[in-house]
Amino acid sequence: MRPQRILILMSNTGGGHRASAEALKAGFIQLYGERFQVEIIDLLIEHLPRPLNWLPNTYSFLVNEAAWLWKLLWMTESHPITVRRLSMLVARLGRDSVAKTFATLQPDLIISVHPLVQEFTLYALKRMKRRIPFVTVVTDLATAHPLWFHPAVDACYVASKEAYERARRVGLRPKQLYLYGLPVRPAFAAPPQRGVGLRSKLGLNADLPAVLIMSGGEGVGPVAEIAHKISEQLSRSSEPMGQMVIVCGRNTRLRQKLTNQRWPIPTVVHGFVENMPEWMAACDCIVTKAGPGTIAEAMISGLPIILSGFIPGQEEGNIPYVLENNLGCYGQSPEEIAEIVHRWFTSEREQLLQKMTHIHALGKPQATFQIVESIAQLLELQTPLEKRAVPSIQQMTSY
Repeated sequence: MRPQRILILMSNTGGGHRASAEALKAGFIQLYGERFQVEIIDLLIEHLPRPLNWLPNTYSFLVNEAAWLWKLLWMTESHPITVRRLSMLVARLGRDSVAKTFATLQPDLIISVHPLVQEFTLYALKRMKRRIPFVTVVTDLATAHPLWFHPAVDACYVASKEAYERARRVGLRPKQLYLYGLPVRPAFAAPPQRGVGLRSKLGLNADLPAVLIMSGGEGVGPVAEIAHKISEQLSRSSEPMGQMVIVCGRNTRLRQKLTNQRWPIPTVVHGFVENMPEWMAACDCIVTKAGPGTIAEAMISGLPIILSGFIPGQEEGNIPYVLENNLGCYGQSPEEIAEIVHRWFTSEREQLLQKMTHIHALGKPQATFQIVESIAQLLELQTPLEKRAVPSIQQMTSY
């Protein structure tokens, strides 16, 4: 009997969608081994006809160079019916290509981790000779565009009460919805223990508090300016008051620039890292843009968060999410961010430790496995782990 085939649809518009897809694939492998054959494809760029496949490539330009225009596009969420009709019209243009892709790959179940693939997928599935279950895993946190939510899906997995309520408003039924959290790398399910040994392994000073500075997989934003202001604040006394870990992602130019500089406090600079659970466990707080995946990982790791920026519209709602859940704060400038880190590492050290305990309790380290197990049940497979009871709606919408 061949392994059942699961197809995960994403697109390289930012790093979050691929990260979620890879997390789900790793979750299936870890729980079920070879019982599933999981394949990830970029549906929008690799499997749509021209000019539709050009559209995702505008994402990076819009969010980095024309944020006002991206926010304007995102504000279409205020008109979900109009947006749905427009997306249906566009989907008709790509349905033949998508249907051909599905006919070639022959999936037994399809997972979407991108808001723009729902209509394409559902139009194509209507042309298939057999019914293929289709589920959506929403990779946004508190702000989710209506295009994420289609009433024809078999199941929809959301990460917050805000996203759950938005899904209900646009027509999804309670029995379609599951609130487990964001899918993150399975390594976060059992993060390493904090301690001197871990810091020594990573080349950090065992006695100094550490701040982790990052800005997504592409290393965008004022990372260098923030690092310089923090180093100034933490070197104001004769002895350094803290240390920095700077993760530049795939931004090699930024990494080289920061590596070649001399810092007044202990500083470690990296590019893209594969052992993020270790780095988060070794640090005492994190400075990051308001990306949902990083916020979810920081919560699991018990890291107080200082938000340094956000993508307009798409990540805007994550700021009140962080503030209202007492996960951290938002810094308006590199100077303000540096002042917060300085306070946390000195006069507010006790409050920082209390905040770390509070945040860790709100993390959802098992979210990836819960999502994977639930999806496996749609294919009527038994999980190799002890079966968990299907939660009630009250349980799914509680923190």
